[in-house]
Amino acid sequence: MSLLDIFKKKSLLPPSVLPLEVDIHSHLIPGIDDGIQTIEEGLDILRAMVDLGYKKIITTPHTMMESYPNTPEIINNGLKSMRKAIEQSNIPIKMEAATEYYLDESFIERLDNDEPLMTFGDNYVLFETSCINEPPFLKEATFKMTVKGYKPVYAHPERYLYLIENDNLLEEMVDRDIFFQLNLNSLSGVYSKPVQKFAEKLIDRKIVSFVGTDCHHFGHMEYLEKTTQTKHFKKLLDLDLLNNTLL
Repeated sequence: MSLLDIFKKKSLLPPSVLPLEVDIHSHLIPGIDDGIQTIEEGLDILRAMVDLGYKKIITTPHTMMESYPNTPEIINNGLKSMRKAIEQSNIPIKMEAATEYYLDESFIERLDNDEPLMTFGDNYVLFETSCINEPPFLKEATFKMTVKGYKPVYAHPERYLYLIENDNLLEEMVDRDIFFQLNLNSLSGVYSKPVQKFAEKLIDRKIVSFVGTDCHHFGHMEYLEKTTQTKHFKKLLDLDLLNNTLL
């Protein structure tokens, strides 16, 4: 076989996220946040995820008091509807749910009032912040989560301008044993070139523990095909990622 034949064969290989088999960040419960709006839309995405190699999805709708005041009851009821549809459609994938907490004053109140947080795996809590400004209670909230036995997971840190511009803060977050969750599509430049470069930096420094699709709509799945062809996607797979410990 010639080198040309080998190249052609490789170019025909379907996109795959393997050996990744678990996605921990998505918005696949219809009508409760800015993610999917119908069950059918969710099923189309899940079929595409199976084609990419996923076996389990931990979907994480926003919990944001001002915009998406979701509760565990709302999320779990949506999960039941999706599971029923998955079973009826014979899609070979498991689905669980947690949430993506927005780090604001209401979140601090939850912690102070000892309200149980929605977690996944070994007491992991996914949280996000403003993309522009460092929240005044970032350090307080992550400290309180840790003290209460939770394991904070920093959703898509590569997208936070305040973190990109402050290497000292990045070091402090790493020193606090916070788990970093990278969005896969950050590697394709879909969010911006600075975000892509910072994502690559986090991979190079080996401080990424989880990766997620952060899928809100089918277009995100189409971008994933490009992501799987990037150099840093392959470097990412060499890290000690924790996704598959959640199977």
